[in-house]
Amino acid sequence: MRVLFVTVAAKAHFHVQVPLAWALRAAGHEVRVASQPDLLDTIVAAGLPATAVGPPLAQEESVAELRRRQERAAERLTDPPDAQELMRMTEDRPEHLTPDFLDGLFTVMTSAIFQNFSAEETVDDLVTLARRWRPDLVVWDTLLMGGAVAARAAGAAHARLLYGLDLVGTMRQRHRESLTARPGELREDPLAEWLDWTAARYGGGFSEDLVTGQWTLDPAPAALRTPTDLPWVPVRHIPYNGRAVLPPWLLEPPRRPRVCLTLGISFREVMGGERTSVPVLLEALAELDAEVVATLDTAQLAEAGPLPDNVRAVDFVPLDALLPSCSAIVHQGGFGTAQNALVHGVPQVVVPNDLWDLRPRAELIEWSGAGVRWSGTGPLTPAELHGLVTRVLDDPSFARGAVRLRDEIGAMPSPADLVPVLEGLTHRHRRAAWTG
Repeated sequence: MRVLFVTVAAKAHFHVQVPLAWALRAAGHEVRVASQPDLLDTIVAAGLPATAVGPPLAQEESVAELRRRQERAAERLTDPPDAQELMRMTEDRPEHLTPDFLDGLFTVMTSAIFQNFSAEETVDDLVTLARRWRPDLVVWDTLLMGGAVAARAAGAAHARLLYGLDLVGTMRQRHRESLTARPGELREDPLAEWLDWTAARYGGGFSEDLVTGQWTLDPAPAALRTPTDLPWVPVRHIPYNGRAVLPPWLLEPPRRPRVCLTLGISFREVMGGERTSVPVLLEALAELDAEVVATLDTAQLAEAGPLPDNVRAVDFVPLDALLPSCSAIVHQGGFGTAQNALVHGVPQVVVPNDLWDLRPRAELIEWSGAGVRWSGTGPLTPAELHGLVTRVLDDPSFARGAVRLRDEIGAMPSPADLVPVLEGLTHRHRRAAWTG
């Protein structure tokens, strides 16, 4: 079986795909990974064959372009909400989920996000690759729908591999329900229109699987999963943090409780920096009777000033190696960081912002008993964060909650276990396409 993985050019998104890609290779299947040119070195460093598609994503320029597209899309709305509301994929208050809100949301998301990641040149290259290499299965990043278009054009089965909560699937179902309640002439569906036009360039047309896949692979435990009625397949999250040389001090057991402070690679490399003040975080942790390991790069260290005596700053250390020695972790709620902590049963203190799914994930972590979140609206104070970390360290219920989720993840099918499942699903969907 030939399997093509498709990912946006972001390390955190690709890292989720690596264990499954290697499980398939270890089982004897051919695997390739396609992404924008920015990610090629990272893919090759993971030992996987890489193919460049489309122009560079150019992350910093891309963020600026997203904002420009957001503004242009907002101009099409009669009474546009503020900028944050325009892309609030996490909205779940019934009184806010109006037809106008959902129309505006998908107008902006299609123009500013989905079309940006699946640029015309990117989809052209994906289709060319798929038609020439003829994969049996395409596993695509939930934000790069061009992967589904390429699978359709080549007659391959295809599945989404989620990076985080399934905000796209949840909101898409709500929008479809809203559209069916409207008269035909008022049913505007910008996402379907764009995908229909895109698929038509290669002889196809729109169907809902171009948005949500023929099935969805979800590495989140049930307690942290967004409920939808879409076909889904669970897969255990296996941490992959990239290439690293482990420092000698990591082999020494900590003399005091160890707390990890990390802001994640997405905030450094995709969004242009973290959204929480580094000095505030360090001041809050300075008075703890604990050893703090803070993953901070040069720019973050320059902002931090002199480090407290109990803080060890490192540019990078793989969380999979660090977290087994930790009693708690402080982070901003990114999927990879949260999943790493869950896998190792480490209680979490989450300081989220409004980016993508960070706030609802923080709420789910707190609700599950595996940690706490900062829910304030103003600037975070050192006293507030110090109180949250102290609470997690002193109350053993959080450790028990984290262990419960660790055990739930451990019971999920591993990537190796999933290989025969994917073989069966691929055969079934391709056979249905041949006979349909």
